[in-house]
Amino acid sequence: MSSSEAYAACLRIAREHYENFPVASWLVPATIRPHVAAVYAFARIADDYADEPGRSPDQRLALLADWRERLHRAAPPARAEAPATVAPQPVAVAPAGPHPLAGAILAAVGGTMREFDLPIELFDDLIDAFEQDVVTTRYQTWAEVDGYCSRSANPVGRLVLRLFGYRDLRMDRASDAFCTALQLTNFWQDLGIDWARGRLYVPGEVWRRHGADPASLDGRRVTTEWAAALRECADRTRGLYAEGRPVCDMVSGRLAYELRATWLGGARILDRLERHAFDVFGARPTLSAVDGLVIACRTLVWRRAPDTA
Repeated sequence: MSSSEAYAACLRIAREHYENFPVASWLVPATIRPHVAAVYAFARIADDYADEPGRSPDQRLALLADWRERLHRAAPPARAEAPATVAPQPVAVAPAGPHPLAGAILAAVGGTMREFDLPIELFDDLIDAFEQDVVTTRYQTWAEVDGYCSRSANPVGRLVLRLFGYRDLRMDRASDAFCTALQLTNFWQDLGIDWARGRLYVPGEVWRRHGADPASLDGRRVTTEWAAALRECADRTRGLYAEGRPVCDMVSGRLAYELRATWLGGARILDRLERHAFDVFGARPTLSAVDGLVIACRTLVWRRAPDTA
């Protein structure tokens, strides 16, 4: 399989899951889009392994361990984090794995890591998070939830920044807050879906404070106590959106528009959750075509955060 065929396979996966992957949109330059799709496809397959139906936890962990091993075989030799200009090189397809496109995806990821000097630790963090999903179904504190987000969401933001040539600690920190906010928004949006899978990301310290009972979620309804707990979660999430907003102004070009639209979309989902008293069982909030138009207009009239002006 050629390098172009490997990247084409990743782009197909990204397009199939477009609703969860706006960063592969037309706003991303065509030269960067295949590499962003490679990162997404890598994470998408790992996520599927973590949730694969019909497999025991041990079997899912074995799949993820194999995915990690294949990643390390496909990766170039470790290098420092410093920026580098590296000519693209041919990539070898890794041995076929449980997923029919495993070889193509890892070939593309290896090529992207080589071309952009991406640290393998960020990919390892993603696998760590998926392994955590297999073995951890409850979180007692915000620190535990934040720790999970630091591995499940924040590495993606840092990888995207590096694909666009940004390597700056201040930007990384803002990106981390932004990505954590997006991940938390998804948790509150998918409360019903995650509960059906046996997972609850609302920290125990929050739902206990409001007298909420997890068992009541079996009835597929959000009680007054759960609405109060989720309102606290939303308030904290909104603070992280504010903390992460500056990264949308630290980048330039089409990436700035992409990040601003993503920020606006996440905040809009959070607004909708609050407006409907967090009744995710009655109607899971999503963004419509009308929302897309509103977000596009607001992206164009975006005001820079004061500390980045």
